Amino acid sequence: MTIEQGALLTTGKAKAVYATDDPNVLWLHSLDQATALNGKQKAEISDKGRLTTQISQQLFRFLKAQGIVTHFQQAVGERDVLVTALDMLPIEVVIRNYAAGHFATRYAVPMLAPLSPTVQEYYFKNDALDDPPLNQSQIFALDLATPSQLTQIEAVAQTVNRQLRQLFEAVGITLIDFKLEFGLDATGALTLGDELSPDNMRLIDQATGQSLDKDVFRQGTGDLRDGYTTVLHRLTTYLGE
Repeated sequence: MTIEQGALLTTGKAKAVYATDDPNVLWLHSLDQATALNGKQKAEISDKGRLTTQISQQLFRFLKAQGIVTHFQQAVGERDVLVTALDMLPIEVVIRNYAAGHFATRYAVPMLAPLSPTVQEYYFKNDALDDPPLNQSQIFALDLATPSQLTQIEAVAQTVNRQLRQLFEAVGITLIDFKLEFGLDATGALTLGDELSPDNMRLIDQATGQSLDKDVFRQGTGDLRDGYTTVLHRLTTYLGE
């Protein structure tokens, strides 16, 4: 059965979300827009939406093959995908393998210092509050997730990290850190959602030490499309997509 695109539901910082003729399926369209600092820094960058969509769908397909439940269903164009509709939990899960960004400055840790054990952080997804950090008791007190859901989130996040680190290592890239978001499908099953791309992860080229992610945009050090194109090419070559 062909899914038909319906009414625009919302437009975010990087995506437009549309309804479809199936209430359990959403249509996501990636925008040619880069943002940082919770939207305070913004720019239109041609072809970015295609690059993030192509990278994200490859990573979701890879994780699905490893047994991870995700919202990704299928591509319907170079920058459009169909996903399972989720009731998103207002929690951002950040996995840190190496010190970078706020973690490095907040704790006076040298940039790219290895972190052992891997650090797992939580943030309240709320742009108006600048996504404040959360601990477990705050998550439960604010009724953002149940203890069993958080236990599952932690386990899935660690598995995703292990699988993605191995994948990127195979293509000469170091996975520094990344963000995950989860939601509940119509049956209440916890499901990995959002996207997986250099927009929400830090990636370093092992050969050159160059950033292949949105830090290039944040810091004004070049054209982020160069790094995104490198990531897409290496994943496509390795995964045979």
